[in-house]
Amino acid sequence: MAPSLLSADFADLKGELDSLQAAGADLLHLDVMDAHFVPNLTFGPFICKAIRRLTPLPLDAHLMMTHPHRYLEPFAKAGVDGITIHVEATCDVGTTLDRIGELGCKRGLSLRPATDLGELLPFLDRVDLVLVMSVPPGFGGQSFDEGAPGRIAWLKQRRQEMGGQWLISVDGGINDVTGARCREAGADVLVSGSWLMKATDRAAQTALLRG
Repeated sequence: MAPSLLSADFADLKGELDSLQAAGADLLHLDVMDAHFVPNLTFGPFICKAIRRLTPLPLDAHLMMTHPHRYLEPFAKAGVDGITIHVEATCDVGTTLDRIGELGCKRGLSLRPATDLGELLPFLDRVDLVLVMSVPPGFGGQSFDEGAPGRIAWLKQRRQEMGGQWLISVDGGINDVTGARCREAGADVLVSGSWLMKATDRAAQTALLRG
């Protein structure tokens, strides 16, 4: 269970992080947007470093960036545990994934809903996590893409065939209903933003996501 901090109240960041830990979050999903790869702009290593000081939960930085390879070291130094890049990014994806591992971080790879899953195949032997976007990246609060469970099932099948150990994560429009569908399809990690963060009882919502 991975809450997305994009929907958090940053005026009370410590309170938000404590609330999510108490609710049973397993890790925190950090949406990093560069206003180029996606139209929105969020935060960078400085905020990630502040978050690191405020919580013991693992942090996964999802770099929705055109040139993520230029910023790997700052995010690693900020204390994130994992760095996820996009297969559509303007970089050598394989080399970038290798560098993430060299920096001591988990290697994540994501793709937009419209991107063919075959684009992932050359890199599945060097990832720790694959993030299926179930909305177009860039904004919170979007509707769930109905094709996501099928893409998750495809990845689960590839993992079984390869004998892989990487986790399958899904992000976008996740609630108790869509989360259950993704779990059934084979997702290991559910990223939930506005649905969870706006709840009055986050522990109850987290329990619903776990099923």
